[in-house]
Amino acid sequence: MIGRVFRIVRTPLTLLALLAVLCYGAWWGWQNVIAPTPPPAAKPCVNTSVDKGRLRSSQVTVNIFNGGNKRGLAGDIARAMRAKEFKVAKVSNTEQAVSKTVIIGANAKNPEVLLVKSFFKSASVKADKRADHTVDVLVGNKYAGFNSKAKTSIAVKSQTVCLPASKSPSPAVGG
Repeated sequence: MIGRVFRIVRTPLTLLALLAVLCYGAWWGWQNVIAPTPPPAAKPCVNTSVDKGRLRSSQVTVNIFNGGNKRGLAGDIARAMRAKEFKVAKVSNTEQAVSKTVIIGANAKNPEVLLVKSFFKSASVKADKRADHTVDVLVGNKYAGFNSKAKTSIAVKSQTVCLPASKSPSPAVGG
């Protein structure tokens, strides 16, 4: 008797188990289809030679972000940085609210970070160990100003500095 009941129940139970596996597979697949694509990994920096032991502004890549309420501030700063021959890669707003100017780079003591910092009055520096050695400038409502008299080069100890691979900067957008 038990064997007969088992044979009768076995087929529907097997079909229910297979249906559950099929439903889980469909759900998992749909979640992976609608998931956002991860951002591309940052390209590591490349050793770039410096002329006469000085890193020049034309070798430094910066991204400028407006974290305050003043419209067009990032664009104005991007124009000033380009006038000093920096490579401005990105100009945009940031979701992060910023009051004073913040310079973000791989390490607070890196020459590219120190060079960019010299152009901003009352700026603080944060290190995020980024691999590409670009420098982000976040400006906010208490932006203290641009130091147009800062030098466009900085002395370095070695003949090479790790900097982003050369590419042409994109035009200014937003700000």
